[in-house]
Amino acid sequence: MRLKSSFVVAMFVIATSIGVFAQPPAGMGPGGPGGASGGMGGSGRGGGRGRGPMIGGPGSPTTDGSRAVTDGGIKIAGWMGQIDASEAKAGMTINDAKLTQEGASMHVTTGPATTYWKNDAKASGNFTVKATFTEPKYMNLNTHPHPYGVFIGGNDMGTENQTAFYCAAYGNGTFIVRGFGPAAFQMNGRGGPNDAVHKAAAVGEPVTQEVALSVKGDKVSCSINGTEVASYDKAAVVMDGKLKSTDGFYGVRFSHNTDVIVSGLTVTKN
Repeated sequence: MRLKSSFVVAMFVIATSIGVFAQPPAGMGPGGPGGASGGMGGSGRGGGRGRGPMIGGPGSPTTDGSRAVTDGGIKIAGWMGQIDASEAKAGMTINDAKLTQEGASMHVTTGPATTYWKNDAKASGNFTVKATFTEPKYMNLNTHPHPYGVFIGGNDMGTENQTAFYCAAYGNGTFIVRGFGPAAFQMNGRGGPNDAVHKAAAVGEPVTQEVALSVKGDKVSCSINGTEVASYDKAAVVMDGKLKSTDGFYGVRFSHNTDVIVSGLTVTKN
């Protein structure tokens, strides 16, 4: 009997030493692409048991915490930006992400989940806003896919009442349609796959997506790489708790911890 007890104790010590009973790391709780989220695919709260917010402060060592970018800030004249409210509560600022010009393209590195817009970029009526996004090295700043895309209907920008509607793609073949009204809302839940969304060949390989949002009559739709992937009645988008209007500022939107080149941001009349 004494021999059996000694064996049980020995096995418990071994299991403890290799982490069999360890809790899952913060930010690795259940969720859709990018984990549980209240904003853009990973900017909200989530994580392992009892670990609290998965948003981290500058230099956060947590698995999915937002990590401040070196020499951050907005480096292009005429552009503005705002990080998600949850990121600001965690102590981060717009200077913990970076927006720079590289030739005819923009280079965005986050940092906290961030929305960027040009101070005179507005669209109204029937229109399409589109841009091309390239991850030079898929998932080089994160442990799972994080999304990026375009937004429309930006009103009260830069304030706590900011509203916007966005469609964003992941490099694993999935996408999300979400917004702020000003609280975060979801149009397609935690997102889903579509054959039109490109997949990176592997971690560290490049992947490119063209993302567009269109308003035409009573419809609002998202297209990725030239294929419509989602469409909604305007009445389901413009309402209490969502958009004030589809008219307003347009721009680009990024989850936390992303590294993306943006080109061809344009608006055209439908």
